[in-house]
Amino acid sequence: MIYKNDLIYMEKEQSQIPWIKIFTQYPYKELSDCPSDLQRELFDKILLCEKAMIEFYKPEKINIASFANYVPRVHFHIMARFKDDAYFPECMWGKQQREMKDLKLPNFDDFVKFLLNILK
Repeated sequence: MIYKNDLIYMEKEQSQIPWIKIFTQYPYKELSDCPSDLQRELFDKILLCEKAMIEFYKPEKINIASFANYVPRVHFHIMARFKDDAYFPECMWGKQQREMKDLKLPNFDDFVKFLLNILK
């Protein structure tokens, strides 16, 4: 658990790249099922995570996704992508493009501290 409040919580996805998942506290199935204050909270936190990843990691691109086919509840994935990551330019669920290697990125725990400062 990275962060939580009354409406949402954030978790780390184990991956080669910096990857955060944001879930609603209540298991709404669709984004349109969420009350408007929760929708605003989700988008505010998604944008803050995106900006924090850009500033901290300086990635090639940020990917934001919400499929929820396997986990049928509202949640979003925010991923910092790099030209040398194993899947780039494919999505992280796509076909691996190259051998996985150490991207020599700053420590994720340091990023979490950085992000939590922004989320306050």
